[in-house]
Amino acid sequence: MQAVLPLRRCIVNPNSNQRKPTLIGFTAVLMWATLALLTKLSGPMPPFQLTAMAFTVAFAIGVATWVRSGGNPLHYLKLPYAVWALGITGLFGYHLFYFIALSQAPAVEASLVAYLWPLLIVCFSALLPGERLRWFHGAGALLGFTGAGLLITQGQSLSFEPQYIPGYLAALVCALIWSSYSLLSRRFGAIPTNAVGGFCGATAGLAWVCHLGFETTVMPQDSEWLAIFALGLGPVGLAFFTWDYGVKHGNIKVLGALSYLAPLFSTLLLIAAGLAEATWSVGLACLLIVGGALLASLDFFRPRILE
Repeated sequence: MQAVLPLRRCIVNPNSNQRKPTLIGFTAVLMWATLALLTKLSGPMPPFQLTAMAFTVAFAIGVATWVRSGGNPLHYLKLPYAVWALGITGLFGYHLFYFIALSQAPAVEASLVAYLWPLLIVCFSALLPGERLRWFHGAGALLGFTGAGLLITQGQSLSFEPQYIPGYLAALVCALIWSSYSLLSRRFGAIPTNAVGGFCGATAGLAWVCHLGFETTVMPQDSEWLAIFALGLGPVGLAFFTWDYGVKHGNIKVLGALSYLAPLFSTLLLIAAGLAEATWSVGLACLLIVGGALLASLDFFRPRILE
């Protein structure tokens, strides 16, 4: 009679195959942290003009990836209509409603409402196939949002006044657009990430139309050109490519919670550059955001022991 061998404990991490894509997606958060600094360095540029110029650089990055992959570059523009609708709505729609929000409501309150998108990603991720939302995911994202709120408001009280409701609604649309874009991108996981280049091109074209129709052109001066190029290369360029890969193949709940590190790192960069001051609210926000990110990532780094 054969002896029954004892079962051995084995440690497996169900998220191990998601670690690399999640880390790649997190590089987008790091690049978005440079957005405020580079925007300041780009000078007094009209918003749609700056968007158009930066996304033109991003489109050039997309074309470069198509050429490197070989074949006819136009082949990469042959995407389903639903994919085009999602990409253009996500990239151009977000910026359009964000500018509307800032023009119709105070910047602090509008920015805070718009920055609900990471929290919405974490909460709505439960609707995706194979995803499970645990209490620490939501709690971590909520801590992150609280910390981001401290950074944006600088610890000052908020006043949501009725006359600014259209602006607040536009900011809420921003949050819904980007969270929906990020979540629905997972549905089109088979679409290669370099398709983002086409979305950047469409966004650049629409932004140029809005600029020529509503703004006066301002020519950048000297180093401002370099800042604009850096915007298109990083936070308004490569960031959208790495984010796309991350939300399609990584742990989207962790990415949502980690996104609140962007305003924290952005504030720290501004402080280091002498463009902002270190205050008690920054320190408290740091604790809340980092603590929330760690809490939301519990099941990402902790292995599961199977008997």
